[in-house]
Amino acid sequence: MLTRRTFLKNTLKGIVLIGAGNTLQSFAADSFILPDKRKVKLRFALASDGHYGQEKTTYFDNHKKMVQHLNKERSRRGLDFSVINGDVFHNDPKFLPEAKTTWDGLSMPYYVSHGNHDMVEEEIWQQTWGIAWHHAFEVDDTAFLILNTADIKGKYICPDLNWTKEQLERYKHKKQLFVFMHITPVKWTEHGIDCPELIEMFSAQQNLKGVFHGHDHIEDSVKEKNGKHYFWDSHICGNWGTPYTGYRVVELLENGEVLSYQVNPDVKQPVNSTKI
Repeated sequence: MLTRRTFLKNTLKGIVLIGAGNTLQSFAADSFILPDKRKVKLRFALASDGHYGQEKTTYFDNHKKMVQHLNKERSRRGLDFSVINGDVFHNDPKFLPEAKTTWDGLSMPYYVSHGNHDMVEEEIWQQTWGIAWHHAFEVDDTAFLILNTADIKGKYICPDLNWTKEQLERYKHKKQLFVFMHITPVKWTEHGIDCPELIEMFSAQQNLKGVFHGHDHIEDSVKEKNGKHYFWDSHICGNWGTPYTGYRVVELLENGEVLSYQVNPDVKQPVNSTKI
């Protein structure tokens, strides 16, 4: 029998709570109870690495299922928006319109970041999604930055530092700020890249609560650098990565805390605890 305890253990990975002082706490998935949803001010989800169009993968079915999962999240506990954090399609721009049509099936607003496999000109990207490779938006007292980490040929690059610096300054008085960027700016993983100037900016940004990545399909945990927290969300598709396909949820609570947890929507797939 699938009990509530078993469901949480199998579906929630690495539950973390960021307090007002940006202190990270971790909880065992089988012992944590989600707060009353009436105490949640803002809630969003992240999924990445769909690789729409990649040969010998089940990209069509995986995308359809992920759209369904996120729509269920919205209907059950609410989602203000979702972010598809890079590698929306796989190399060939002919798949871009299909990918767009698929994600338009979401029942909430959504944003996309540009990944190394999204090999298309920025002008076409902007015409398709309505935002540039670098984009900023805000919801009430919270600001969000989307940064680009790849050129049109798929080369890994650090984001536009001048633009990022301007936006960090612009939003420094917001209660909290979050950053979405496909590739991690620290060489923690095989596929990461070092961006020391960017890390310095992040480290000095007092209201920065979290930086979210895709790219490393095998990663679904959180790492810390200079008191700032960097999250991953597994993958939607692709031919490698974690044995499950999942997504990450972030909840901003009324008391100023930020709750984040990784979800495996297939309760039959066992999930190990995240080490924080």
